[in-house]
Amino acid sequence: MLTIIKKQLLILLPLFLIACSSSQHSSNRASHYTTTQKAFGKASYYADKYQKRQTASGELFDQYKKTAAHKTLPFGTWVKVTNLNNSRSVVVRINDRGPFVRGRIIDLSKSAFSAIENIRLGVIEVMVEVVN
Repeated sequence: MLTIIKKQLLILLPLFLIACSSSQHSSNRASHYTTTQKAFGKASYYADKYQKRQTASGELFDQYKKTAAHKTLPFGTWVKVTNLNNSRSVVVRINDRGPFVRGRIIDLSKSAFSAIENIRLGVIEVMVEVVN
């Protein structure tokens, strides 16, 4: 049990330090941010059945808010998600864990996904950047 906790700390601690390292803070995160980390992969969005269900952070999921699920980033971390096919981007707050589908790096709320692509596509290639 202790070994598992140590491994999780070794994975999460560097990500937490990166997310907290910027001294700049802004209430308008969409227009003012500092990039600290990037990842590339696939993004999808939550199905309607998850509306108002509890997320891993304890919040109720709201498909109309700009939120997302990530496997390791701390809850409350803000990330900029850029659609690599059309360069549109959206800034979201991590409040859940996932995705649990191989090859996907982030699950977006329907509102966030629709800001960067038509939801009919379902899955898109993105760049995810931690922002502060």
